[in-house]
Amino acid sequence: MKNISRAEFIAMMACIELLTALAIDIMLPTFADVRRHFGLSSVSAATARLVTFFFMGQVCQLIFGPMADKYGRIPVMRTGFVLFISACVGGALAPDIIWLSAARFVMGVGSSAMFVSVLACVRDRFSGNEMARTMSLILTIFLIAPVLAPLLGAAILSVSNWQVVFLTPAAFAVVFFVWSLRLPESAPAEGRQTTDVLALVKSFRAVFSNRQFVRYTAITTVLFAAFSSYVGSSERIIGTIYGQPQWFVYIFGSIGFCMSLFTFMNARLVAKFGARRTLRMLLLVYVAGALVLLALTLGWQAPVPLFVLFGIIGLLQSVNVAIEPNSSSLALEPMGDKAGMAASIYGTSYLVIGAFLGSVIDSLLVNSTTPLAIAYCIDGCLALGLFLWGRGAKSTNA
Repeated sequence: MKNISRAEFIAMMACIELLTALAIDIMLPTFADVRRHFGLSSVSAATARLVTFFFMGQVCQLIFGPMADKYGRIPVMRTGFVLFISACVGGALAPDIIWLSAARFVMGVGSSAMFVSVLACVRDRFSGNEMARTMSLILTIFLIAPVLAPLLGAAILSVSNWQVVFLTPAAFAVVFFVWSLRLPESAPAEGRQTTDVLALVKSFRAVFSNRQFVRYTAITTVLFAAFSSYVGSSERIIGTIYGQPQWFVYIFGSIGFCMSLFTFMNARLVAKFGARRTLRMLLLVYVAGALVLLALTLGWQAPVPLFVLFGIIGLLQSVNVAIEPNSSSLALEPMGDKAGMAASIYGTSYLVIGAFLGSVIDSLLVNSTTPLAIAYCIDGCLALGLFLWGRGAKSTNA
């Protein structure tokens, strides 16, 4: 990096990634207003699907990944900014929930371009444990959004309307786009991949034939199902199931703060124990917490008290975000010049497939949080099983 320091690079990548969280978290306090504006019932899951449509847009990582390998990281990143900003404006002007959902999808497409380019930029510069530590630091800054974005959204909503809240991420995106002009290209022209069909198929097969990549991608994917369900349904759980809407922004923000602490802690743990050992410890904590949550949910005569429920959910969400930089770094470690393709498959898997599974959980969260507790438990056990599977294999095929 000839024109940018390591600290500035980490801060810049974190802020670009932060746009994804901002696009989701700032709008959560507006869901009740959106339902009223479009004439939806108070228990409608249509607003939760605004989160799902955003994640579904991440499927375009499969397009942007090969483009990042062929044309470089910077052109793909800038394309993402343009799509993201345009969709923010389109969403604020949407005449109905269908158009709003479509705008959210396009916003997710833009986010997918930025996600792929950021992950590939990090992989170009770091690998293994160093990449895990770097991603943890990026996520620590990134997780400012879940802490402050709901409060910012609620503050804007108190003096304006939901459309202004939906426009706010575009303002941040413009600032970050201008800043990103300082970022040099990290993919050398002479080492870039070709984009003919045969070469793409060969690259795709090479990525999927690597057991290490497949295993760690699957871990992130199954855990993201419960994670995305919480994000999409937390407002409805607190406001409708528990009837305590006034607590939403504080609970959501507190959990976001805990997530940020856990990612910072993960960077320290990786430096001491390495990414694999740290990942194993975190998965064990996750499974233990999920089993406790399920036991309380099934054993408590009345609904689990609100703060007990979200205390455990906060632990699970925090462990989840600490797991992700370890699993992503281990998944991408053997990818080398296929980092763009690998990053696109990794991101598509956990953000699209995981979000789809999360939407299924959302649809079951009507009068009880039991489906979410079951999902945390199943996801945790599957992730731990995937980690233990083939652990004795060689590093690049582990």
